[in-house]
Amino acid sequence: MTTSQVRRDGGHIAYEVHGEGPLVVLSHGMGENRASYRHLVPLLVAAGHRVASVDVRGHGESSVGWPTYAPAEVGADLLAVVRDIDAGPAVLVGSSSSAPAVVFAATDAPELVSGIVQVGAFVGQPKLNPLVRMAMWSVLHSPRLFGMFHKTLFPVHRPADDAAYRRSMVANLREPGRMAAMRGVIVPVEPHWTARAPQVRQPVLVLMGTKDPDFPDPGAEARAARRLFRTAEARMIEESGHYPHADRPQPMANELLGFLAVCTGA
Repeated sequence: MTTSQVRRDGGHIAYEVHGEGPLVVLSHGMGENRASYRHLVPLLVAAGHRVASVDVRGHGESSVGWPTYAPAEVGADLLAVVRDIDAGPAVLVGSSSSAPAVVFAATDAPELVSGIVQVGAFVGQPKLNPLVRMAMWSVLHSPRLFGMFHKTLFPVHRPADDAAYRRSMVANLREPGRMAAMRGVIVPVEPHWTARAPQVRQPVLVLMGTKDPDFPDPGAEARAARRLFRTAEARMIEESGHYPHADRPQPMANELLGFLAVCTGA
């Protein structure tokens, strides 16, 4: 594995590239790193795609200490990766806290983006009671507690290497500045991605696990996201939690490959 870096104003973004063909850029969720997609990447490469998996600013091997972790800036980082590879336009895939970023990227540089995929996107701010809010405060300030929370997001299936991945993730979060970055990617900012969604002109795919514990009704959340776009589809991954690319990589790849064929004209 070779890690590449692209310089940005305020630091660098780390990413790795595998395969040849139309470009797909993968962006992970809060607290994770690009290895979140370790089971999906080989499936996309085998299907004839060039795949770039990115460490969101402040995560993985990307630098810390950014002045902002807003979705618009994360989206700009993804565009910088596309430009650095010089293989666009690309389909951008954003999971969880990265789902808003792909919307901003698609509207800021439509010539570089052929389609976007939102995985486990939050349409509104979760409404938490005081007890849950206090528990989440603790989770967002402790790598160990975040690791325990992360485990709950796999309610049905869990990758065979999940424990090893989680240990590595928690070790990364113990590095200086990592937890601040993790909190930074979920700070509410304006404009919210939902205000930008109607401006997206590219094809959009909304994916959601049927057992995603982050939502009272995952299907309703997926449909709510779909309705925000001019042209979008919402698909559910059966028996999957918050990270379909990790717990159900083959069904996720099946949905994604059909969408990629539409975006690339294959």
